[in-house]
Amino acid sequence: MAEHTPPAADDAAEPGSRGFETPEGLRALLLRLHESGPGAWQGDREAADLMRYTAERYRRLARKHNLDPWHIASAAFEVMLAPSTRNAGNPWAVVTRAVQITCNADVRAAGLLVSPNQARHTARIAGFHDAVRFADRENLDDYHPAFAVNSTTDDDADSGEEDDRVAAVLAEVVALFVSAGWDASLVVVCVEHVAYRLADVSSRRRAVEVLRRDRTVPMLLGLPPRSWTALSRIMLGNPDPKHAGTPTGDGVLLRLLSGESLDSLRCDTGLLAAIWAANPKPPRGS
Repeated sequence: MAEHTPPAADDAAEPGSRGFETPEGLRALLLRLHESGPGAWQGDREAADLMRYTAERYRRLARKHNLDPWHIASAAFEVMLAPSTRNAGNPWAVVTRAVQITCNADVRAAGLLVSPNQARHTARIAGFHDAVRFADRENLDDYHPAFAVNSTTDDDADSGEEDDRVAAVLAEVVALFVSAGWDASLVVVCVEHVAYRLADVSSRRRAVEVLRRDRTVPMLLGLPPRSWTALSRIMLGNPDPKHAGTPTGDGVLLRLLSGESLDSLRCDTGLLAAIWAANPKPPRGS
């Protein structure tokens, strides 16, 4: 993130020269600005000095997290407007803690590819890891040989072909759902996450159960739980014993990896009906 142009030297806050550098001085300034009513911060020289000082005060912390100091100063400004800050025993302690939370949330959000506001809800994403490419994960070979790479027998060309095959199959899964009316960008995220989870568990049955119990991902994506569960089962197969050995039990991922064509799946009216029924936002007029 590009930094803002720093203030001129003659405008920079001099250490110890401003009353607001102390907790009592900051409280006094915040109370004065609050009592002055809306717009008090605009054009107030002391308020401007406070924000320049704030950006400088938290510059090290911002750089530690690869953030613009003025982005952090903006977060501090939002906290300074709160009644709890100006009424606190140590307003600077409140601001500092809020700035630390903002830095951590921004870094977490960048890793998870979500908004900072979503990243603040740590209870909802506590079990999540930073976004990674599904091909970088281990144990996918337990699901299908196409995911396996044997360093003693596979040369670089063969490994590249297998990687291309897996990527092509996942792209075909996305295309299948899109052809049944699903939003393309939504399907891409869902399919990639299913692949991630598949790499973390010991069996397909376990993967389906883990995904079914996952409430955080569908919530973040705005996806109804029924649609999320249906997508997982359509992709990985229904684990119910009565579906064992059937197309419903195998799932579209295994069917494609086993050599069945995308056109063949598109001719499966039962499969297409299930995908259409699971769509959270069916096309108008359908």
